[in-house]
Amino acid sequence: MNGDWPLATKMPFVGGHEGAGIVVARGELVKDVEIGDYAGIKWLNGSCLSCSFCQQSDESLCPNPLLSGYTVDGSFQQYAIGKAAHVARIPKELSLEAVSPILCAGLTVYKALKESGARPGQQVAIVGAGGGLGSLAIQYAKAMGLHTIAIDGGEEKGKMCKELGSEDYIDFSTTKDVVQAVKNATPDGFGPHAVLLLAVSEGPFQQASEYVRSRGSIVCVGLPAGAYLKAPVFDTVVRMISIKGSYVGNRQDTAEAIDFFRRGLIQAPYKVVGLSKLQEVFDLMHAGKIAGRYVVDTSK
Repeated sequence: MNGDWPLATKMPFVGGHEGAGIVVARGELVKDVEIGDYAGIKWLNGSCLSCSFCQQSDESLCPNPLLSGYTVDGSFQQYAIGKAAHVARIPKELSLEAVSPILCAGLTVYKALKESGARPGQQVAIVGAGGGLGSLAIQYAKAMGLHTIAIDGGEEKGKMCKELGSEDYIDFSTTKDVVQAVKNATPDGFGPHAVLLLAVSEGPFQQASEYVRSRGSIVCVGLPAGAYLKAPVFDTVVRMISIKGSYVGNRQDTAEAIDFFRRGLIQAPYKVVGLSKLQEVFDLMHAGKIAGRYVVDTSK
């Protein structure tokens, strides 16, 4: 939206990459999607399916991807096009409004938790826990048997994080020593086994290595513009810290993420507004005043 990603985009374009709707038409070669089915359009609208990445279920790493709302028109319109191989299959008993945040935010954090290697019973720190991704990450972590330490700023976000199942909340805006506070939130004081960086500012990316547990993992998900990740080499080596990035999930990850939602384990906090209010939502997002997720109804 701000043009601060180093990726070429088509202009003009229709934005949106978490679209849930009803199939009204299909190509003549499509056999496994029926008219009337519920389907979802994700960030990865399509991939070549023939490169070495696609063949190993890493289609998000395809060198020639189609990206919804970026390189192809997205879901902020009443009718949108999705590749049959990549559309999410949504069970008909689910609410389209409620499930739509799972198609990117939910899928992304679920994939990141898998990439973290954290096991049931271990602690995960979620930085940016009060945002759209973080609110879902807390729930997926809990459903996966993990203990969460939510990190964000403000009382409203803290209240939401606790209601969603986070056992600890650290308000960086009022906490004098965030590093020590995170360590203190773990039973043995050694820090969390994994850190999910969902923040949109650079600072937390530099700080995570100071409080993550030895042999722990730091998973970068947020994409602050122009940011760099730094960590002391000596500390990283002798404490055996793993630092990695996590993009979006593949088709199997999508099915799993939706199944968690179907079983009632994930309740994405959201508000519904009409498409005509989209600019107002962007303004709130820029001001950092959104807790949870907004869903856009394209019929309004």
